[in-house]
Amino acid sequence: MNLEKASRTKMCGTFSAADAGKHVVVTGFVAKYRNLGTILFIDLRDRTGILQLNFDETRGKELFAAAAKIRNEYVLKVSGTIRLRGEKNVNPNMSTGEVELAADGLKILSEAETPPFQISDKAEAGENLRLKYRYLDLRRPSLQKILLTRAEIVSATYEYMTKRGFLNIETPFLGKSTPEGARDYLVPSRVHPGEFYALPQSPQLYKQLLMIAGFDRYFQVVKCFRDEDLRANRQPEFTQIDIEMSYAEKPEDVMKEAEGLIRAIFKRTLGLDLKRRFRRMKWAEAMSRFGSDKPDTRFGLELCDVTKVVKGSGFSVFEMATKRGCSVRGINAKGLAGMTRKEIDAFQEVVREYGAKGLAYIALKEDGVSSPIKKFFSDEKFRALVSAMGGETGDILFFVADKDKTVFAALGALRLAIAKKYSLIDESTFDILWVTDFPLYEYDEEEKRLNAMHHPFTAPVPGDLKYLDKNPLKVRAMAYDLVINGQEAGGGSIRIHTPALQRKMFEKISLSEEDINERFGFFVEAFRYGVPPHGGLAFGLDRLTMLITGTDNIKDVIAFPKNQAAAGLMENCPSEVEPKQLDELKLKVDADA
Repeated sequence: MNLEKASRTKMCGTFSAADAGKHVVVTGFVAKYRNLGTILFIDLRDRTGILQLNFDETRGKELFAAAAKIRNEYVLKVSGTIRLRGEKNVNPNMSTGEVELAADGLKILSEAETPPFQISDKAEAGENLRLKYRYLDLRRPSLQKILLTRAEIVSATYEYMTKRGFLNIETPFLGKSTPEGARDYLVPSRVHPGEFYALPQSPQLYKQLLMIAGFDRYFQVVKCFRDEDLRANRQPEFTQIDIEMSYAEKPEDVMKEAEGLIRAIFKRTLGLDLKRRFRRMKWAEAMSRFGSDKPDTRFGLELCDVTKVVKGSGFSVFEMATKRGCSVRGINAKGLAGMTRKEIDAFQEVVREYGAKGLAYIALKEDGVSSPIKKFFSDEKFRALVSAMGGETGDILFFVADKDKTVFAALGALRLAIAKKYSLIDESTFDILWVTDFPLYEYDEEEKRLNAMHHPFTAPVPGDLKYLDKNPLKVRAMAYDLVINGQEAGGGSIRIHTPALQRKMFEKISLSEEDINERFGFFVEAFRYGVPPHGGLAFGLDRLTMLITGTDNIKDVIAFPKNQAAAGLMENCPSEVEPKQLDELKLKVDADA
């Protein structure tokens, strides 16, 4: 066969026993080679898997000699006949383990130097080294599988949304800076010296304007940008599946469409048939039971409010908390009374990270009670506290006393830490639920003003409008978050669609008339010309891919991610630019400022 003109028959990982006897052409990277003297085995790899190639000296010494020069990561084109390996030589760990290719032609398309690390899922290489050579890191089968799944999620999204009448419409990357929350990435304008575009943190205003423009149903798989300090699983640029629909007047209208999309994605990627209607849980219940607005309900360790029980207990920490209008809540870690003091101290550090001053405990051991707070309680009060917590021999009870916000955050983190430490989570299941009825506002202690809990375009629950002026913290939002395995997979809301209520919302978060006009003038102007009721949501594509593929590292689901310092190690960015470029933009850089 003339390999110069021959094309690939099909990809390496797609061959099976049904192909035995066929003469084919394959291409790929060399994953491994084994020279046994007169027989040479090569594992040829592409994104679909590995096919074993067999070069036998008896089929041609010249061909065998050429194959003997091959090394790992060479790029090959090989012709030959697919044949069965034989029962004893079948490799059950490979999708192509029943067959091999008996090579009769070879073309080395590209040679390769020895890589800086082994291209294997078993290889141990530091993250920074792998990010520097990301194009090599991406050859690893595990990462290729993850990115293939990501592509399937996107494909399923386009297919489902198009069928449901949603239009794929692009929105601008160069827009107006409307600072509220995270910092914008700014882009200087050469044409307008001293002025800047901002990269979008989300297409929120644009997608609402599309509803005002009459497009009725919109979706987009879109890049978003936030210039904020990076933590684990946060990147400066991320992707979301963005959805908006007109004439959605209640959360259920949007949630129904979102559920259909998630069912389609899980069916396409995992073959799972999810329930037609996901569970609902109100925000207040999620916080009181799990201490989190993204509760993981795959395990117990639910919070218990014992504020009334500990009143008059004599324990000053609890007494002071109840007098200040704070709460005392606890967690019963059933059967874990045997944990060591070192482990308890580690959990103390967990709650302190979330603002709690300390962690009280009662260990109900077989040989008696171990607790630094027992001496402050009368026997009657102590028994009442243990009973209220459902405490039994073998349990350990933990308590935090503070403002509700701190108590929820601390105990919410504690229950997760205990569950992970003692393997209480069933990782084989998907726990999916909606959290609804969020507060419309939250109070900023530092700035002494109200903030929108989601964003200032979220509509309040109609029945709560009566509280808007006198008790705004009591107003609930028509907002909803989809939570999967204790992670926020996406969220959205029904939007405000009347000019008066939208202006009222801006005023409640202390935006002046000047602020409103400067930041949102074009948006407010659009409200003068008729606005249909509308709502939407956005799913985080990166987070969704992490949940479906089971990885806990966001860098695994992004082809070319940044490191924790928001730097691209492969391309060495950000970097300085030529003085001429700065001059054109009328910019000066003061690196010492």
